[in-house]
Amino acid sequence: MSAARFKQVADAANIDRAVAALNKHGFSATVVADGAAAKAAVLALIPAGSEVFTFTSATLDATGLTEALNAAPYKSLRDKMYGLDRNTQSAEMRAIGSAPAFAVGSVHAVTETGELMLASATGSQLPSYAYGAGHVVFVVGAQKIVKDLAEATERIATYTLPLEDTCAQAAYGVNSAINKTLTLHGEAPGRIDVVIVAEELGF
Repeated sequence: MSAARFKQVADAANIDRAVAALNKHGFSATVVADGAAAKAAVLALIPAGSEVFTFTSATLDATGLTEALNAAPYKSLRDKMYGLDRNTQSAEMRAIGSAPAFAVGSVHAVTETGELMLASATGSQLPSYAYGAGHVVFVVGAQKIVKDLAEATERIATYTLPLEDTCAQAAYGVNSAINKTLTLHGEAPGRIDVVIVAEELGF
């Protein structure tokens, strides 16, 4: 079966099923119509003056959140981290990215049974999402909704990875890889918000 099916936006019934399951598992999930509504929803969740780390995400870029959250009235931990010397301050850089007050990014798949899955070449975002961040906000295009974890794994391997690889080569001159994965099966209520966008965003 073609991987192109993973580009298709889920229908309303599947979106509602995923949102209900996420909420049952302790996530705070909502649905918005488009990228502009997603941006407004996320900004409403993060108080002015908060320290925020935006992880690299085509979804955040498409909604304008990368730009908005790395400027006043927010305190950009991403800019703070990149202001350090990787050769002499790598420990400080890892610490900044691992335990921000707010971490904002996306995932590669959401299951209709209420799990979130993402993959990474380096794993740099995983500590923050799994535990380190005080509050996590995921923005997720509805084309990322899949039936179950098996289909989530297939989506990442056959659809997401080739696109991530193209981006990595263009930006850094290296290949991407599925070296590490994180599956979130549930969370203590109030820590992770999931904003599902009823259109195609990111990959």
